[in-house]
Amino acid sequence: MSLTRATVAAAIALICTSVPTGAERQTPPQGPPPQGPPAQGPPPQVPGQKPPQVAPPTQASIDRANQILAEARTAMGGDKLAGVKTVLTTGRTRRVRGDNLVPIEFEIAIELPDKYVRKDEVPAEESEPTSTGFVGEEIIQYPTAPAMPGRGGGPGDGAGARPGAAPAAGAPAAGAPAAATPPAGAAPPPAGAAAPGAARGGAPPAGAPAGAMPGGRGMAPTPEMLAAQRKTRLNTVKQDFARLALGLFAASPAYPLTYAFAARAEAPQGTADVLDVKGDGTFAMRLFIHAESKLPVMVSWQAPPTNVIVTVPGQPGPKTVAPGAVVITAAAPPAPTAPEEEKAKYAKEVAALRAKAQATPIEYRLYYADYRDVDGVKLPFRLRRAIGTETTEETTFDRFRLNTKIDPRKFTVPQR
Repeated sequence: MSLTRATVAAAIALICTSVPTGAERQTPPQGPPPQGPPAQGPPPQVPGQKPPQVAPPTQASIDRANQILAEARTAMGGDKLAGVKTVLTTGRTRRVRGDNLVPIEFEIAIELPDKYVRKDEVPAEESEPTSTGFVGEEIIQYPTAPAMPGRGGGPGDGAGARPGAAPAAGAPAAGAPAAATPPAGAAPPPAGAAAPGAARGGAPPAGAPAGAMPGGRGMAPTPEMLAAQRKTRLNTVKQDFARLALGLFAASPAYPLTYAFAARAEAPQGTADVLDVKGDGTFAMRLFIHAESKLPVMVSWQAPPTNVIVTVPGQPGPKTVAPGAVVITAAAPPAPTAPEEEKAKYAKEVAALRAKAQATPIEYRLYYADYRDVDGVKLPFRLRRAIGTETTEETTFDRFRLNTKIDPRKFTVPQR
C-alpha cells in the first residue's frame, strides 16, 4: 500500500484555499485556511424544512466563466480540439479495495455528441467484461442491471455507474457491501432497534399488497418504476461522463451544464480559477482550471457517504472501511431485559444518528494530470479519484486515437 499512501500525500498537497469571488490576489491568504471543503451547492435539506434559497449567479460571473473555458479550450488545442469527433482510448485503472489495489483493463469509446461506452475487464478475476455507457437517452449496460423490486430509482440507486466511478448518493462503493453489518464479535442490536446498515422505510405505501416490505420492497416493479430506474442509471452514467469530459474537452457534450465564476484558489502548484458547475436537478460541482496553463486540474463535488457503519462502545471497530463510508458510534444498547419502551427509544436514537450521518455530505474529487500532445490536442494521461484526501483509484491511459472510425457495435443498446 505504499503507492496508496503516496497518492494520499499528493492529494493532501493539492487541497486549495478559496478566495472570495472578485478577489484578484495572486498570493495565498494569510492565516490558517478555512476548515472544511468549499461549498458545492446547497446544504442537505432537513425533512420538514423548505429548501434554502440560492441566489442565481450574476451575468458577470457567467461571462467570466465562459471566457475562462474558452481560454482552456484554446490551450487544449483550439480548432484541433473543436475538430475532434471521436475518441478511442485504452488503459488501466487501479482501484483501492480494502488493503489491495485491483487492476482493471479498460477501453473507452466516445462519438460526439452523445455516444459513450466504457468496457472494463478485471484480469485477476474470473468474470465477464462489463460495459457501461449511453447512446442519446438510452443506457448501455452489460450485464443488464436487474430491476429493483418496488423501487423507483431514487438518488440512492447507483446501478449503472462504471466500476470505480464515484457512487451516486447513498450507493455502496465498489466492492463494499450493500449495507453495513456489525463488526465480527459485535453484540446483536436490541429488539426493536434498527440494525446497522438495515434498510430504512416506514409503513408500506397505500395500496401495497399484504406482506410488502417497507419502502416498497417486495412489490413487483411497475413500468413507471422501471422507467425511473433506467432514468436514474442513465443520469448516473452521464454525470460521470460529464466529469471525464471536462478534463478532455473543457466542455460537457451529452449533458448540458451551466458555469459561473466562483473564486480564485491557491495551492502549491499555483493559482486556479474555480467555476461553479451545475446540471439538471441538484447536480453540482466545482471545476478548477490552472490560471497559467489554462488546463483543467480537478473537479470536486459533494454527496452523502457511500455507507454508514454504526458501532457501540466496547465493540471493536471494522478492520477495513470502504472509501466514502463513515463510522459513527451510538450509545450502548439497553439490556435485553429492558422495557420495550426503552428499546424503542434507543432504536429511534440510532435511526436519527444514521440519518444525520447519511445527510452530511463528503467531498469527492477527480484530478486530471500529465497532459500530453495528441495530434495537436492536449489530453490528460492520468486521472485520480479521491474521497476527501483518500485516493480510491488511479487511471493511466496508454494512448488516445482521435477521429478514428469506431465500430458501431460498441454502442449497441441492450434489448429491454
